[in-house]
Amino acid sequence: MNFENMFIMQGMLFLLLLVGLLLKKAGIVTDTNKGLLSSLVVNVTLPCSIVKSFEMEFDMEILKSCLAILIVALAIQVGAYILSMILYPNIESRHKKVLQYATICSNAGILGNPIAEGIYGSLGLLYASIYLIPQRIFMWSLGLTYFTECPDRKTLAKRVATHPCIIAAVIGLALMISQKQLPAVINQTVLSLANANTAVSMLFIGSVLAGVPFRSLWNKLTAYYAVIRLAFIPFLVWAGCSAFHLDGTVLGVSVVLAGMPAASVTAILADRYNCDAVFSAKCVVSTTLLSMVTVPLWCVFLG
Repeated sequence: MNFENMFIMQGMLFLLLLVGLLLKKAGIVTDTNKGLLSSLVVNVTLPCSIVKSFEMEFDMEILKSCLAILIVALAIQVGAYILSMILYPNIESRHKKVLQYATICSNAGILGNPIAEGIYGSLGLLYASIYLIPQRIFMWSLGLTYFTECPDRKTLAKRVATHPCIIAAVIGLALMISQKQLPAVINQTVLSLANANTAVSMLFIGSVLAGVPFRSLWNKLTAYYAVIRLAFIPFLVWAGCSAFHLDGTVLGVSVVLAGMPAASVTAILADRYNCDAVFSAKCVVSTTLLSMVTVPLWCVFLG
């Protein structure tokens, strides 16, 4: 197994995080302008990234060959949503929202594709691309309801439906199903902004963690979440796929991607919607660090 791609991607994330931390300490990013980074991600770079993430070849033959991974991925998202509702009782609201969102949304969108390709080759990359479709839909539909509070369901539905990320997901799905392309100049603009999303997101997380002691990354709550995200969820996926005797590559890709760390966008949304951005950043960073050990262990376990 080749883990080089995984370690390169994880190393890149931490270097970007370090740059953000240094920018905060140097006074370039301040408490006053830090919110600009989260607004830039939520309203510009992230929607562009979502549109580009749905850009893949799509026809009935591919749909048939990938139907198993699509069903597994959908079942994982439904299961993760159910788990998010029952695993965090008696936890204060601002932390519970973060944990619930981070339970249904992993960083598979950033780390998943290169890791799946590095371990399982081109077939793994194809399966990973299909696997991510249900997660992207869930994270920008049900996921947003964790953070978006409104006086009634109608207002909530309207606010979620008009969110830039939801609009981007609808556009992306339409382009994927129709196999249409955006006009060249628009496509290149969207691509350029999408490529900036990971960097801006990690710079923001680094700026949030500036001044936070490294030891404080782990406490009972972040450790509890790490066990759920990196061990419990992939174990359930492995057990379910094994029970149905699924193809080894389908099982492997599903388990590895289910064991990815918390999505970096969790910290962006927590800051944007007045939850605990520091706690959210700790969840992202601590699980990403631990995943450098747990993901290879899962791969060895899977053989």
